[in-house]
This record gives sequence, structure tokens and C-alpha cells, in this order.
Amino acid sequence: MDLEKNDYTDPACPFDTSAYTGQVQTIPVRRVLDKVDEYLGKNDYENAERTLRYWLSEAQSGGDGQGVLAVRNELMGLYRKLGRGEDAAKQAELALALVEPLGLGGSVTAGTTLVNAATVYKAFGQADRAIGLYEQAREIYETQLPPLDDRLGGLYNNMALALTDLGRYAQARDLYARALWVMGQVPNGALEQAITWLNLADLAAAEQGLEAADEDICDCIERAWELLQTPDTPRNGYFAFVCEKCAPTFGYYGYFTYKTRLEALAEEIYAGA
Repeated sequence: MDLEKNDYTDPACPFDTSAYTGQVQTIPVRRVLDKVDEYLGKNDYENAERTLRYWLSEAQSGGDGQGVLAVRNELMGLYRKLGRGEDAAKQAELALALVEPLGLGGSVTAGTTLVNAATVYKAFGQADRAIGLYEQAREIYETQLPPLDDRLGGLYNNMALALTDLGRYAQARDLYARALWVMGQVPNGALEQAITWLNLADLAAAEQGLEAADEDICDCIERAWELLQTPDTPRNGYFAFVCEKCAPTFGYYGYFTYKTRLEALAEEIYAGA
């Protein structure tokens, strides 16, 4: 992939908003994200990154600070999925640094940036750093979002993962219960519920040990599997991604048939995308 200068340079100081003043040329954020989703639905990470890097450059050149923030949020998630920890952390730091200068402090956009950055830190072994960001995001989301917004469910689930890593099991279990309740009320929430039940299996194993938690783990696994079979769930790229994400957990707990079926289903969806 050919690199333009803006592919490897950023504003000298992320707190300097001079690049985002004057006449602004905004990028078509919704169209960009739709295109990226299209690539991700095909497991085409290379073109997803190329698209995001291109529009990051365009947003920077046009002085579109909110466009820069939107793209950095997407790059965080992409690099996290690809296991590129340093790249993900860089995007997290730059995104967080833009929130206040852009006048977005306390907004839902700020909350989403906090969640995304926290999820990056948690994914790469920094749960202690992540938890403070999740707490800030929770204060924003619970104040500004309706109680059945799926973003709340995502926050509770991800925050509980960090709490589990920190050994704060009771708090994690409470947040998982909240996540299950929220995602049980929203359209197509079955996939997120399935992920939460698998996370609860991991919590039980961490808290009790594999042998002592066997009955609880089996219950969680079967609940997750049943939710993944929900007939009206769209069989799209996101469904394939969830299958890939869940399959190793089923295998870890000895449910090899479930693991194989999920992997095959994901491969079939990607092939037909």
C-alpha cells in the first residue's frame, strides 16, 4: 500500500486545534463507515484500513476535527481486532486528546471514545488503565442515553470484562446482568447476549476454578449456543464475526462440535459476501 505523508504523520500537538479552525471541509462520515463495514463484512481488513487512512488524511487536510475523531475511533477498533496493540493505543491516545479541544467533553461522542479507548487498553493487558475510562463513559452514557440503548449494553459488557481481569467478580457479575437485560430488549440483541453468557462462563472459571464451576460453565455455554441459533438474527458479516469470536471459547470448554459449526458458518458467510 502506498503511503501518503498523512498516513504516517499527525498534527504536532493533539491539543492544538488550529488545524480545525477556519473553513472546514467535512468528510462523509456515514458513507465512509458504511464502506468500511462492507469491507469488514467480507473480512477484507486491508481495504478497510486503506479506506480509513485515506479519509483520515482528507479530514486532517480539510480541518474536519470531528471527522478525524470519527476515523480514529474506527481505526482503534480495527487495529484491536488485528492484534496491533501499538497502533491501537496510538489511535486511542490521539482520539482522547481531541475530545476536549473539539468541545465534546461530556457528550455521547466523548463517552464512545472513552469506551473504545478503554476496550483497546483492556484487550492488551491494561485493565487497570481501562477501568477509569469505562467509569467516565458510564457516567456519560447513563446520564445521556435512554436505558434501552444498545451502547449501554456494550459498555456494561466490556466494563465487566475489565473488572473480571481485576478480580472484582461481584461488580462484573452485576454489570453482565445489566448487559443481558438491555440487550434482551433491543432488536437483534441475541448475539450480544450470547457473548455475555460466554463471558459469564469465563467469570465463573476465574472465580471458582474450572472444576468447581463446571455446572455454571455448562449452563452459560448452552445459553450462549441457544442464542446464537435465534432464527431471525441476520446472517451477515457481523454474525460471522461473532461466530469467529465465540468459537474458541466453546472449544476451550470442550464443546468442539459447537466450535466447528461456528467456524464453518463464519467461513460460509464470508465466502458468500
